[in-house]
Amino acid sequence: QVQLVESGGGLVQAGGSLRLSCVASGRSFSSYTLGWFRQAPGKERDFVAGITWAAGTTYYSNSVKGRFTISRDSAKNTVYLQLNSLKPEDTAVYYCAAGGGCVYTRTSCDYWGQGTQVTVSS
Repeated sequence: QVQLVESGGGLVQAGGSLRLSCVASGRSFSSYTLGWFRQAPGKERDFVAGITWAAGTTYYSNSVKGRFTISRDSAKNTVYLQLNSLKPEDTAVYYCAAGGGCVYTRTSCDYWGQGTQVTVSS
């Protein structure tokens, strides 16, 4: 089993920035895609960004393109999500996920972290 632990969430003013981290452990995941999803109160858990561990190919939802950047550090078993130009509508619990096809839809993600809260005030 893969354990995923997120950190870096917090409260920030609109226009500010945060960097989220997700540390993976437990087994090799070189064939996996790691993704970030978010869930606002009363909303579904939606895809934000993803990255293939092996090649570093990135994927983004249209709502965050140009503002968020996903990256990985293979030596540290860590994936990052840099959140810039934050908007109040970005407020959500952000979850790190992993799986063989964990991109665009959560149904292909086998492992999930506990989530980290991001709150953007207006």
